[in-house]
Amino acid sequence: MTTAGKTILLVDDDQEIRELLDTYLTRAGFTVRTTGDGQAFRQALNEAPADLAILDVMLPDEDGFSLCRWVRQHPRQAQMPIIMLTASSDEADRVIGLELGADDYLGKPFSPRELQARIKALLRRAQFGQERAGEVVAFDDWRLDMISHRLFHADGEEVFLSGADFALLKLFLDNPQQILDRDTIGNATRGRDLMPLDRIVDMAVSRLRQRLRDTDKPPRLIRTVRGSGYLLAASVVTA
Repeated sequence: MTTAGKTILLVDDDQEIRELLDTYLTRAGFTVRTTGDGQAFRQALNEAPADLAILDVMLPDEDGFSLCRWVRQHPRQAQMPIIMLTASSDEADRVIGLELGADDYLGKPFSPRELQARIKALLRRAQFGQERAGEVVAFDDWRLDMISHRLFHADGEEVFLSGADFALLKLFLDNPQQILDRDTIGNATRGRDLMPLDRIVDMAVSRLRQRLRDTDKPPRLIRTVRGSGYLLAASVVTA
């Protein structure tokens, strides 16, 4: 995937990190815009769109979690991939970010090369999500517009999907009635292998079940196949 023309918006209060990533990612072909606090980030995104955002969790005026929530409510950038940077080893920070709609996380200190790989994986996923543009896919009581990523229930309710939610749902819709293991889900939705005991897939499935009102015990629509993975128990029709 070419990086030419792809814009990354970064917020981090550490000037050395901003300068390092600006130099490294610019050399990789990205257009990089950097900000040092939440207010500057908000202003920058309102002034011009970006293809991906990198949010530091700890900022002087607000935390990255509130910025993540704000981006997901932004009228024009709600689907933009988000990577969160955290200096904390506490898994709770990662869980909170992912639940708010972040697509990936990276702990400090980190390798710029690894960050670049994560960025490319998320941008590929975003591009892949447009391949079936114009189609509307119906399943159970739901209809998903593949170009706008808008999900509608039969009762008329529209449900917001983050980029990660959409990628996971698309994977299930492309493979209905088939068991998908955690590595397959992880590779398709995040573009990288999962580390042992990584909870990202389980959390992503749980979040998608909430979006689909699939909260029965056991879930009716996205079923857990013990020891194997997950299965979408619905027929899928392309309108």
